[in-house]
Amino acid sequence: MREDIRTEEDIKQLVHTFYDKVRADDRLSVIFNEVIKDNWDSHLQTMCDFWSTLLLYSGRYRNDPMSKHKVLPVDSAHFGKWIELFQETIDELFSGEAADAAKKRAANIARVMQTVIGVTK
Repeated sequence: MREDIRTEEDIKQLVHTFYDKVRADDRLSVIFNEVIKDNWDSHLQTMCDFWSTLLLYSGRYRNDPMSKHKVLPVDSAHFGKWIELFQETIDELFSGEAADAAKKRAANIARVMQTVIGVTK
């Protein structure tokens, strides 16, 4: 039986597994690799901090994620694939309240981000 997201190690597993999928995806890898280049270790740590703050209330992430995404050439299909891979990763690894909360938060983040950066299609 899969456990819920409870520890920093769980966050690390979620983030690293998810971004392995992103890097293998034809649609998303182009954008992520172009922006992140050779800084994947730093990006993964930032994403661990982000999700740790949202799910474990660690307070480690204090940046503005919207400003980083405003300049990216993305459309609704990119966000759809991002959500699909994120939820798929959670469902493969975890089960429980925090896992469900992570999926809901990711969907909300995607909706807000699309509105803020003006993605319609």
